[in-house]
Amino acid sequence: MSSDPFTPPDPGQVRAHRVYASLQRIAERHAATEAQRSRQVHPDVLGPHEAIRLVTLLAGGTARYEEAEAKVDNADITAALTLLPLARAEMDELESGLLLMARGRGLTWQEIAFGLGLGTAQAARQRYERLAGRLAAEPGGDAP
Repeated sequence: MSSDPFTPPDPGQVRAHRVYASLQRIAERHAATEAQRSRQVHPDVLGPHEAIRLVTLLAGGTARYEEAEAKVDNADITAALTLLPLARAEMDELESGLLLMARGRGLTWQEIAFGLGLGTAQAARQRYERLAGRLAAEPGGDAP
């Protein structure tokens, strides 16, 4: 990031810094101890989807706080919101890859629609096309 006060910041660079800061904040406040980390899927590294889940569960009262753990505050919620696009992009990549694998293994669009809970083969195809379009539109993204 530039220290020149007269040069507008690069939005992508600012966002990347904020994503890192968001993960760091949530990890330090709510995943610092072994007991706190055991609430997540991977006990050593806090991923974006787990950070969002953790803040949501703690703020909603579904997960219990450790004895000296700070309560979720507005900055924690803002940090979790910051991570949503990253987690959504990861899920889009997983879904797109899974759809390609399903097609590669011979599943029909109707079978895929059933698995996704959609009513028609056309709906499943359109879902894949939307995913592929979003992934291709991301910086550095490639259409699957």
